[in-house]
Amino acid sequence: MRILLADDHDLFRESVSAMMTAEGAITVVSVSDFAAAIHSLGTRDFDLALLDYQMPGMNGLEGLDLARAAAPGVPVALISGTTRRDLAEDALAHGAAGFVPKTLGVKAMIAAVHLMAEGGQFAPLAMLDDPPGEGVVLEDLTRRERQVLAGICEGKSNKEIARDLEVQEVTVKLHVKTLTRKLHARNRTHAAMIARDAGLDLG
Repeated sequence: MRILLADDHDLFRESVSAMMTAEGAITVVSVSDFAAAIHSLGTRDFDLALLDYQMPGMNGLEGLDLARAAAPGVPVALISGTTRRDLAEDALAHGAAGFVPKTLGVKAMIAAVHLMAEGGQFAPLAMLDDPPGEGVVLEDLTRRERQVLAGICEGKSNKEIARDLEVQEVTVKLHVKTLTRKLHARNRTHAAMIARDAGLDLG
C-alpha cells in the first residue's frame, strides 16, 4: 500500500511515516505543503492521501475538493490537531474518506488507513468535540498563558520559556497545566496544534 502524507509539522510527518512503515507495512510519501501534495497526486499512484487540514495552501475544505479533483480515483482524508465534530462532519459531506485526529493512537491510525484505502469511511465522532462558542478559547487564556503557549508553539521547553519570561520553571509548568485544560488539550503538543489550527493570536 502506498499513501501520501501531507503535513507541515516535520516531527509529526516523520514520526507517523516511520511508524506506518514499521508497523503497517505501508509505503509513505511525505510532503510539507499543499502544492507538493497536488503535484504528487498528479504524478504518482496512491491508495490513499492524508492531508493536514491547516497546512500552507490547503484552505481547508477547498483543498480537499481540489485534491479529490486532482486524483479522482484516490480516497482523500483529512488529518487535524483540532478535534472538532463539525469539521469532521463537513469533511465527510465534501466526500472525504475520513477525518483523522492527530491524537489517534498508532495502531488505530494504521487500522483507519487500511479501512479508508479499501473504500471505507473513518471518523471517530465519539472522540470529537463540539465546537466551542466563538471567542471562548481566546477569552479564557490569560496574557501569561498566551505567552507560554506561544513558547510551546515555537518548540521551546518549559525551562527556555521560563528564561524568556524571567519566571521560575515551576510557574511555567502550572501555566501549561492550566492552559491545556482550558483548551481541552491532552498535552502541550496538542495545545500547540489547537492554537495553530484555530489561528489564535498569541501576541
